[in-house]
Amino acid sequence: MNRRLLPVVVALALAACATPGPRPLPTSPAAASTTAPSPAAGERFAAAAATQIGQPYRWGGAAPGGFDCSGLVAYAAAVAGLHVPRTTTEQIAAGVPVERRQLRPGDLVFMHLSRKALHVGVALDDRRFVHAPSQGGRVRVDSLDTSYYARAFIGARRITD
Repeated sequence: MNRRLLPVVVALALAACATPGPRPLPTSPAAASTTAPSPAAGERFAAAAATQIGQPYRWGGAAPGGFDCSGLVAYAAAVAGLHVPRTTTEQIAAGVPVERRQLRPGDLVFMHLSRKALHVGVALDDRRFVHAPSQGGRVRVDSLDTSYYARAFIGARRITD
């Protein structure tokens, strides 16, 4: 290495070690007002669900290490500072109905899948959603436009307004 660059490289490395990491999410509205503006509640909810992509499906699971579909929704909502009931039958009654064409990040999307009586995911936008699909699967993103999910779609609910 060039001897003239060595002090610069060392200084940059030391500066990187001293750089603070990400700040924890605010835990109260008062704390939120003292930091940079945060995204809308629905966007926080969708982002919290998306951070769990790759986690394994686990029936009854509601925490990192294993999720079922409604457990993923309840967990991500709590991380985003929202309350959502734990089960799909309770979740489908929460919030207000939303038309498919009006989906926003954080809306709950419900399907009647062949393997399950009722399935739920979190909308990332008006087409994609994150969900814990089934036994042996992992939390992932799918499109509501695929024929399988388009046929199974039964409704959506908005809990963030």
